[in-house]
Amino acid sequence: MVKHQPLQYYEPQLCLSCLTGIYGCRWKRYQRSHDDTSKWELLWLAILTLTFFLTLIWFYFWWEVENDYNEFNWFLYNRTGNWDHWSIPILITTAAGFTYITGLLMLALCHIAVGQQLNLHWLHKAFLVVILGTTVLAMASIEQMWTEEWEVLIISLQATAPFLHIGAVAVVTMLSWIVAGQFARSEKAIFQICIILAYLAVLIALYLVPLTISSPCIMDKKDLGTKPRIIGHRGAPMLAPENTLMSFKRALENDVYGLQTDVMISYDGIPFLMHDSSLRRTTNVDSVFPFLSSEPPSMANWTDLERLNAGEWFLKDDPFWTVSSLSPSEIFEAGNQSICKLIDLLRLAKESNVTVLFKSLPLPPAHPHYKDRINITINTILASGIPQELVIWLSESDRQLVQKLAPGIQHASNVKDFKRLRERGITMLNLRYTEIIDEDIRESASDNITLNVYIVNKSWLYSVLWCAGVQSVTSDAANILHNVPFPIWVMPPDEYSLIWITSDLVSFTVIIGVFILQNYHLIRWRLGSIRTYNPEQIMLSAAVRRASRDVRIMKEKLIFSEINNSMDNAEELSLCSENRYDGFANDAISPATEAKVHSN
Repeated sequence: MVKHQPLQYYEPQLCLSCLTGIYGCRWKRYQRSHDDTSKWELLWLAILTLTFFLTLIWFYFWWEVENDYNEFNWFLYNRTGNWDHWSIPILITTAAGFTYITGLLMLALCHIAVGQQLNLHWLHKAFLVVILGTTVLAMASIEQMWTEEWEVLIISLQATAPFLHIGAVAVVTMLSWIVAGQFARSEKAIFQICIILAYLAVLIALYLVPLTISSPCIMDKKDLGTKPRIIGHRGAPMLAPENTLMSFKRALENDVYGLQTDVMISYDGIPFLMHDSSLRRTTNVDSVFPFLSSEPPSMANWTDLERLNAGEWFLKDDPFWTVSSLSPSEIFEAGNQSICKLIDLLRLAKESNVTVLFKSLPLPPAHPHYKDRINITINTILASGIPQELVIWLSESDRQLVQKLAPGIQHASNVKDFKRLRERGITMLNLRYTEIIDEDIRESASDNITLNVYIVNKSWLYSVLWCAGVQSVTSDAANILHNVPFPIWVMPPDEYSLIWITSDLVSFTVIIGVFILQNYHLIRWRLGSIRTYNPEQIMLSAAVRRASRDVRIMKEKLIFSEINNSMDNAEELSLCSENRYDGFANDAISPATEAKVHSN
């Protein structure tokens, strides 16, 4: 009589199919494998991990330099001659690349967790190489053209490091499940030791990272200084065209301490406000006076300059993505602005009793007022009637002449030489925010020199500088910083230490629990409670989720050992009789099952 074996039934494994299908285009059961991953695929995993960390750094960097997006756009405008929002496509592309790489890495970790062989599809490999190359090229370009911007990373960590640390601890804690699983499934002691040592090294380093974190916002609230004063950079360029009367009035509406601008002298001797080396970006000179497009603004007569429109570009280019927030009347007013004369700004400042900071830009040698531009500027200041102490001279050149013609004018310098500042009677140190250090803040305070920092547009940066003790900032975003009543966060040192230690203890407790859970069978065997079982049973129980050739061999050894012991229970033999093994389709023999069989 012939006895037929019933066909094997495999339960559908949709999640596993999606996992292997998305990562390696292996959608069918027969395409999957539990064999050990090849060295070539392990190399691709290493490349994927490297790419993840590089894209993470690049994405974090580009997110934090949002404060300087306008500066970056202007930087590229000077080289291409076209104004565009270059920073936004870079941010979108970076976010997309980082999301893609993160997804691939999570799929790879899931493969490891369920014991599946890694086999990255060739299309993913191609995208991976492209993203890695693009990221490296982008970093190299920033290093070459905008080196000082890397300092933003260090400064931003003063605001984010405590929270990034907690997030990193949480991620490493979750990875303990995979690490513990690999430790339990490993058959070589040396591999287990390497896994534990590497994981412990990362874990201990991460736990001790707060010892290196230094943030001015980790302080007692009673030690917080006064809110830094805000100086409108060319007025309020987020709300109106820069260097126009409308822009300066919008800045005054946000209670600024001062107004900053740049001064040029027209060909016929009229001081006016302009920053660029040409009129193309901020006026309609191309359509009105095409012959002046490539000329320096100072080579045009005021009679021509006052005919130019200085507001339409703002509505068209929308440099800060803020035009949509303006009312119809504000849009109409912005679109009809003209170039502003220096004397108009000085009169406005006098009426509002605010400080004016300006830099006198040099003139071309062929300019008729090349030698007397300082005299013309000072005469305009005196003629406006503004108190001299409300004017701050930013230019380094001709300082002695200015002090002689108008001794009451205040002076600012961008040179960090406090001895020189004291000797020359300079009352303000004007630095980019990436240039300042704690010593500059302390020394400027002790010498009664105002430390002004530019350009500060984001609330987190303003908060860090506030906690550090900076006295004033120059900003494009007076409307935003004006509404910051308190630093984003201030935390007493004792409270931060408590959060740090608590998060580390919770993490360590969870990790210990995960390792105990993942290595339960090995622990029981080593404690001696199940020493009656043969080595093959112990190895198979510990490797319950890993199915490779070694596991199949262990199964065969276990079957023959049970046969030799006269174990003829058909139900037990069916657990180990399959020629193929698929991680979650079959149950492994466990000590509990064995005990049940013997009891029968």
